[in-house]
This record gives sequence, structure tokens and C-alpha cells, in this order.
Amino acid sequence: MSMKLYVANLDFQITDEDLQGLFAPSGTVESASVITDRETGRSRGFGFVQMSSQEEGQKAITQLNGMDVKGRSLVVNEARPRENRTGASGGYGGNRSSRW
Repeated sequence: MSMKLYVANLDFQITDEDLQGLFAPSGTVESASVITDRETGRSRGFGFVQMSSQEEGQKAITQLNGMDVKGRSLVVNEARPRENRTGASGGYGGNRSSRW
């Protein structure tokens, strides 16, 4: 079974290919993607890497968490499932009708 990793504190110049190359020595990388801003297309400084097995994922965490890459200390851990976002539209939170 594969393992999805969350990678934070990435240099803003890191590409998907750079991320894949960084994790390749730890095992088979099924996918690697740097998350970008929808409007500007610029990196948001984090990404996700899918390793082909739990063992390779743990090996990558051990080898890369805290590693200095381009002057930044990587944070690597197992990705948590995405939480459902609920609440008011527009990102302001709370019950809009109670404020008006």
C-alpha cells in the first residue's frame, strides 16, 4: 500500500521534478507535486509526494525531515486526510445572518 507524504517549508523555486528527485533515493516515487496559488501560479511552499509503499514513506520521512534544502529545513510527515470545509461562503466563517 502506498503512502502519501506532506512536505512543507519548500523553497519557492522548487519544482515538481526537483521534489521527485529529492525523494527518489528513498524509494519509488509515484507522484510529486508542489502546490501553487490558483491566481498567481507561484509555489505556496508545500507539496505532496506519493511513495509506493509504507516502508519507503517511512524511510523518506526519516531521511528528509529536517534536511536543509536551499537554506530551508524541510518538514516531512505522513499526509492527513483532507478535512471537509464547511461554514459560510467567502471564507469569513460564522453565521452571516447573525451579523447583519
